[in-house]
Amino acid sequence: MGHLPDKTELAEMNAIEQQIRESAPPKKMLSYQIMNKIGEREMSRTRTRTKGKSSFMKRTAIVATTAAVLGVGVIGTGFVSPVMADTLKKIPFLGVLYQNTSEEALQTAIKQGIVSEPDTSITHDGVTLRLANLLYDGTRLSFVLERKGENMPPNTPSPYLKEGVKLEGTDSEYAKTARTPEKDQLKGYIETPKILVDGKQIQAFGHYGDLPDWEGAYQVELSNGIKGLPDEFELTIQTKVTKVNEPFEFKVPVKIDNKAIVLKPNSTKTSGDFTYTVKELNITPVSTRLVLDSKGPVPKSPQQTGDYTASKVYYEIVDDQGREVKPDMFGYFHREPDLEYHVDDLYSPFKDTPKSITIKPFTLTMKKADWSVVGSGKDSLGERTYLKDLEMTIPVNQ
Repeated sequence: MGHLPDKTELAEMNAIEQQIRESAPPKKMLSYQIMNKIGEREMSRTRTRTKGKSSFMKRTAIVATTAAVLGVGVIGTGFVSPVMADTLKKIPFLGVLYQNTSEEALQTAIKQGIVSEPDTSITHDGVTLRLANLLYDGTRLSFVLERKGENMPPNTPSPYLKEGVKLEGTDSEYAKTARTPEKDQLKGYIETPKILVDGKQIQAFGHYGDLPDWEGAYQVELSNGIKGLPDEFELTIQTKVTKVNEPFEFKVPVKIDNKAIVLKPNSTKTSGDFTYTVKELNITPVSTRLVLDSKGPVPKSPQQTGDYTASKVYYEIVDDQGREVKPDMFGYFHREPDLEYHVDDLYSPFKDTPKSITIKPFTLTMKKADWSVVGSGKDSLGERTYLKDLEMTIPVNQ
């Protein structure tokens, strides 16, 4: 995954990410700049978790930030009727999380305390931040801060660099915005939060930014670097808002009944010189997580020669009934694949606990002239070439 950026890098990527969100032609250059920061050059990612049939581009900034976990104020009290389940799915934040989740799984998530709605608000100098939703299932941590106030900017993340932090490589208008002196900044942007568990600051790997379909909502969602957190602790979220002197601090007691299924098969499959080993599979009511390592040159089909070549290997996951769980992120690497990869990816949850899980590796076909993906478009991520020799089935022992 590369190193975790320090505070200077966090601030820089925060500013660049906001520039990408609001920019036009320079997007490509700036996205490369971010990916160079985390050692994944020339990569674009699409968020595949959808609301309805629409999809949206995943925010390119992937930062070492902090973990946020659920607290008190559980949404439901055990029983969730079909009407309530349907209502919960229509709430912007929960609709995104539970788009492909069954009512039974939703009930389980609520009973275990995986989802909560603290509904705690703090107001300073005319700006109100509300800690609206928190989620933690041992694999993914996410929270939403809802911002209210008069004459607020349209986006929530701060586009400004902190004083003393330099942004190199561009003299664009976006860079000028990032370097805006504090006295000239607009009021109302949310700065990258600091997260503490039992009073100690932690860092995890994930993303942050505006939450689509929810005006004034700032979301943090993290999936890497959160292992080892206790099931009961005090969560502290500290953040600042531009042009507001007093900081915002939320403290929430966390106590969850974490019943995640954790599989550590350490199983390996090989085809030619390519091999991969599944280290871990986590199954929870709200997510599926796959951790594996791969080595060697990617196998190529007859169609992936000459002007065309194979992409890196991707991993489709299906249950014992052949139902696929969708990846939270899908990354395009517009270059020759590396010889080694460490994969730590989130997928949507299974509708119910499967008896077994099958991993179906595949590649996409890329055109060498411009590294475009054959068959990619509005309704397709690209034409898949499945690597049958590398399929792996893992039993789920409950």
